[in-house]
Amino acid sequence: MRAEEKLEYLKSLKNLENMTRELRHLSRNLWWTWNPEAQEIFAELSPLTWTSSNHNSVTVLNSLSHQELKARLMEKEFAARVSDVLVEFREYLTRERTWCSAHAAPFLKNPVAYFSAEFALHESLPIYSGGLGVLAGDHAKSASDLGVPFIGISLFYRQGYFQQLIAPHGWQQENYPLLHRTDLPLDPVLKEDGDPLVLSVEISHSQVRFQAWRLNVGSTVIYLLDTELSENEEHYRQLTSRVYGGDMATRIGQEIVMGIGAVRLLRALNIKPAVFHMNEGHSAFLTFELLREQLSENKSLKQAEEWVRDHCVFTTHTPVPAGHDRFTPELMEYILGNYRSTLGFDLQQFLSYGRIHPADPQETFCMTVLALKMSRGANGVSELHGEVSREMWKDLYVHKNSQVTPIGHITNGVHVLGWMTRPTRRFWRVHLGPDWETRLMYPDLWRVISDRELISDEEIWALRYLLRRELIEFVRKRLQEQYQRGGSDGSRVFEKILSPDALTIGFARRFASYKRAPLIFSDLAKAVALFNDPQQPVQLIFSGKAHPRDDRGKEYIQRIVEMTKRNEFFGKVVFLENYDMNVARHLISGADVWLNNPRRPLEASGTSGQKVSVHGGLNLSVLDGWWREGYDGTNGWAIGDDSSLENSEEQDNADADSLYETLTQAVIPLFFDRDEQGIPRAWIEKIRRAMQTLIPQYNTDRMVAEYVTKYYLSKKLVLKM
Repeated sequence: MRAEEKLEYLKSLKNLENMTRELRHLSRNLWWTWNPEAQEIFAELSPLTWTSSNHNSVTVLNSLSHQELKARLMEKEFAARVSDVLVEFREYLTRERTWCSAHAAPFLKNPVAYFSAEFALHESLPIYSGGLGVLAGDHAKSASDLGVPFIGISLFYRQGYFQQLIAPHGWQQENYPLLHRTDLPLDPVLKEDGDPLVLSVEISHSQVRFQAWRLNVGSTVIYLLDTELSENEEHYRQLTSRVYGGDMATRIGQEIVMGIGAVRLLRALNIKPAVFHMNEGHSAFLTFELLREQLSENKSLKQAEEWVRDHCVFTTHTPVPAGHDRFTPELMEYILGNYRSTLGFDLQQFLSYGRIHPADPQETFCMTVLALKMSRGANGVSELHGEVSREMWKDLYVHKNSQVTPIGHITNGVHVLGWMTRPTRRFWRVHLGPDWETRLMYPDLWRVISDRELISDEEIWALRYLLRRELIEFVRKRLQEQYQRGGSDGSRVFEKILSPDALTIGFARRFASYKRAPLIFSDLAKAVALFNDPQQPVQLIFSGKAHPRDDRGKEYIQRIVEMTKRNEFFGKVVFLENYDMNVARHLISGADVWLNNPRRPLEASGTSGQKVSVHGGLNLSVLDGWWREGYDGTNGWAIGDDSSLENSEEQDNADADSLYETLTQAVIPLFFDRDEQGIPRAWIEKIRRAMQTLIPQYNTDRMVAEYVTKYYLSKKLVLKM
């Protein structure tokens, strides 16, 4: 924003009507979720609503009358802070110089269309289940920060993912509260005449209609498709109601809407993407719709396929064959038979796009195979995952005449500003100077960490105590609420739970069995000894959800809940129910050590541990996913070595032994090795190393820049743009 434009805008904000309008506009753009000053404004307007709504800016403003909001803005100091935030927001949206304009200017002409079954953007919008959504949400935020034209596509899950309740016996229970659109920053996509834009896809013999809702995330736009329309049959009205809900017919129906339907939405809006990026295979039917368009222009099949491949890229996240969507030939024909006819394909030709062996009539149709065959670029989400994926799908590209591109890799990152807590943001604002938020991926910015005159050990240790205290008080409050729901007053928990002086370990993620949440309790005697040394106190906070149909994951939760009730662990091991982004933010900031012990190589990338470094946390992890690349021997600890055993039971035993040894011989002694001032100097040196080596590399600014330069901005595509 030029100086004269800024001045004019500031003048306009002196009018209270203008300021209230602009503040409501801000509340409907999730940019505020990574701006602490904006969050403080919404929190001050109604602290109770802010807390009870899980930090929902729209709900807060809906709770205030127009007269009340205007009156609040008459207070000069508050109005000045609102004005500062609104100016910052306007400047952000009107930037002319961005990373993209400097490094990928040809890309400014047409956007990326990014398709993901879930987007985790904020706890107040629970349309996500786990890591895939977190990655997609962080990708969208960094695309906005870098100035990359970006359109996200997903579904509007009115019942979202489930809320988790832990029964007294420790078993997970699921509740699906309905999301109220009026309390969400969603705007209907309208036609020129002002009526909702309604489109359709054919599923089986029915025309299923859908509308779209627009969600603004900085300069990024995300469209959420919704089949909850009165003209649809009841079972199709519920098609988009839950994240990964229902049977295989529901799954394929969702994927038709998200793939074929999304392309039709983009065409109706006259959006012409330079690239269609499929984040996992759920949206791969979009390649059929693009193919149908090209064939309708009288192109040959070869020309049409080439066009589609030139415009599509694909990211796979799943390191095991069973995790990829597969549909039987019978289901494909029943659901998509009429659509197949519009392509002019017979059944075997149609199915061949999703088969490794096209002539095998027994092979199911795999969405990942379709995406790989119809993309010019494909990648795994870490170096090891790229290797695993190439091995998994090697039969697709072993032949010299194969059209399938071998799978590369781009290691996932996190949106650092979005995961940074307010105290941490203040800490870095003091020490990193102006414009630091735009230079997160540049190593030069983080070299200041090694200078003890600029950032002292005492300051880092003070930050760690502050964040640990905030986490403990958050946990105490949440546990008190959990106990009250179970019929207890929670006073015993509140008084005795956790200690701000103890080494605090965090473990929070989806409770899939391969993540081995109870590994630390493999040897109960060793675990008891670990948590009961009065000279070196240790505590562990768990949180996470198991998929509603994953009984093994639920058993893991139950086992851990049982451990929290044992006298040996009471007050030192806790489980927080209803894991979400808010819980995650507290845990990743307050934990001294982030524990991650998946069964290698099943963690494709993982990103939870990437969030701790900026807060001064350290990683203790199996050498899988991103940590295999990030660990250098000085910036954290490894569980086991860079190898895997074929026998899973032997691997579990070996990793448990390594975990106990590393904790007792390395991690715990280092944390409690204090000087005369009570400061663990060697521990803080490890924090410095982690910050310097991990923060600039494992963030989504770097990740999105890599996608642009390595996958989106192909030479062939630049010529066509």
